[in-house]
Amino acid sequence: MRKTGFLYDARFLLHETGPYHPEIPERLTAIYQGIEDGGLLPKLVRIKANPAQRQWIETVHDSAYIDRFGDTCFSGKRVFEHPDNQMCADTYDAAFLAVGGILQTIDMVMEGEIDNAFCAVRPPGHHAERDHALGFCYFNNVAVAARYLQQKWQIEKIGIIDFDVHHGNGTQHIFEQDSSVFYYSIHEHPTFSFPGTGREFEIGSGPGYGYTKNDPVLPGQGDAEYTTLVEENLVKDFERFQPGFVLVSAGFDGHKDDDMSNMNLTTEWYSWVMKRLMEIADRHCNGRIVSVLEGGYCLRRLPELARNHVATLLEE
Repeated sequence: MRKTGFLYDARFLLHETGPYHPEIPERLTAIYQGIEDGGLLPKLVRIKANPAQRQWIETVHDSAYIDRFGDTCFSGKRVFEHPDNQMCADTYDAAFLAVGGILQTIDMVMEGEIDNAFCAVRPPGHHAERDHALGFCYFNNVAVAARYLQQKWQIEKIGIIDFDVHHGNGTQHIFEQDSSVFYYSIHEHPTFSFPGTGREFEIGSGPGYGYTKNDPVLPGQGDAEYTTLVEENLVKDFERFQPGFVLVSAGFDGHKDDDMSNMNLTTEWYSWVMKRLMEIADRHCNGRIVSVLEGGYCLRRLPELARNHVATLLEE
């Protein structure tokens, strides 16, 4: 059994998005309940978040954008830059806590305290651009984690795998001219026309040409199609790239019971893909892999999906 970290902090629940919004605090309580009911909590190394230092967020986001986000939040406004980005007075602090907790988790992996981890955080991050919030996301959690690994821990090459059903436009754009970060995304396209990026011909530019790989999947597809693409593309790309650390944008919204997509992925596929990603991490970077929550909105399925995700990391 591996030594697996679990980042969860009740202060993530203070980020309130209002009625009828899909990205709600109950997502995290469902995840926690599933892991607890599965008897896995005693086997995990529990991690409580400390706020990130602003300098690390500025490795990805413009300083003026961070100020604008804080000013808007503390002014009492409930929307930031886009109708999807609903918030409350605690949202800014919760976003700093989410990033900070992930960076603490990375420290623990690099220092050998844990082998891998699952970070159950809110707000999510992969739609956040360098200077723009989008799709429930304010800070790009995984992008900041990648820069942190490079600048604090001198890990030269970072592999990011995004299996959220929506394309991680923010992560792609942040690294699309960077050959030191390989971004792979498998996602539904079109997905309710959001975010409209992530087509096959988007493969990076300049020095980063060839270090972005998108696998768009038509609505209605499921386990077989996703598995084939992962095996044929992701595995081969990472064999060539050989990352020193693997970060996962773990979105569970492609599940067949999730109303945020038209995909037919099963609970079993999500367990399979995490096991496959662990094999990739074992092969290239001594098993160093950290997954970070993105989407997943079916409260009925999130408990079992989270339980199985953590059990896979533990190698139960």
